Amino acid sequence: MSEQKKVIFSGMQPSGIITLGNYLGALKNWTNLQDEYNCLYCIVDMHAITVRQDPAVLRKNARELMMLYIAAGLDPEKNIIYMQSHVSAHAELAWILNCFTYMGELSRMTQFKDKSQKHSDNINAGLFTYPALMAADILLYQADLVPVGIDQRQHLELTRDIAIRFNNLYGDTFKVPEAYIPKVGAKIMSLQDPTKKMSKSDTDVNASISIIDDTDTIIRKFKRAVTDSETEVRFDEENKPGVSNLMTIYGAITGQTMEQVTNEFAGKGYGDFKVKVGEAVAEELKPLQNRFKELSSDKAYIDGVIKKNAETASYLATKTLRKVQKKVGFPPIIR
Repeated sequence: MSEQKKVIFSGMQPSGIITLGNYLGALKNWTNLQDEYNCLYCIVDMHAITVRQDPAVLRKNARELMMLYIAAGLDPEKNIIYMQSHVSAHAELAWILNCFTYMGELSRMTQFKDKSQKHSDNINAGLFTYPALMAADILLYQADLVPVGIDQRQHLELTRDIAIRFNNLYGDTFKVPEAYIPKVGAKIMSLQDPTKKMSKSDTDVNASISIIDDTDTIIRKFKRAVTDSETEVRFDEENKPGVSNLMTIYGAITGQTMEQVTNEFAGKGYGDFKVKVGEAVAEELKPLQNRFKELSSDKAYIDGVIKKNAETASYLATKTLRKVQKKVGFPPIIR
């Protein structure tokens, strides 16, 4: 990693094939960062098990997510792309940070409240202390910036609080990370309920676009997207959330402003607009899908990426972990 470049850290849970929302809100933006920053992109499989997972499916999803990272344009020679569970320093630092995180802080996390309602039969300690593990993920690599959606800002604020608290007690140990929030495509909403974020766990198959959906499926889902009783393509999130969401998607793919999108579809009905958005999405995803198929049949290459990147991430993480262990008073390891 170049010492002149700032460090960016981010990750996704391997809980299923990622959506267009994940792609436009995060993955597409990540590919634009890899030359300017030192980037670490993690498959956060440790976070995934706060909800019960089928072990075989989780392993498959984690590997496929790594392939999707690469297929989307993340170069594993320029970025450190790795499995969270392959770097034990994440768990070790998380335990230490748990001891510097207050119960009141964790109980205020909105994601804990949301997931507790959705999984009321499994409100486990991991679900509660998840933000301390997330803080460890970020602080291990002395990250300067963390690309976050609106729903993760609260966790990043807690990470900053923990870092400042630790630094105040033990001296300069962690970089205090800042949020990196892209201007366009930061939050893509459900096609069936535009008041909710697009989610890969949505039970309504028409609510989200999987990034490996074929062209016909994509266009069919956009044709069924919820809009409103008007016919004007105009950006108004409060009164026209469905149309505004489709405009956001189209703008994120074409690079157009909302004003330009409005002008392009002036005088045209929602039918034409929806098909055009679907076609743009299908065209955008085609190269990614072709590359994903290639990677799926190259086991040796993916195995090599997994091994090499885990070693690189472990080396960097261990440097921070050893410093922290010394600060809190753990005896040095004798080799």
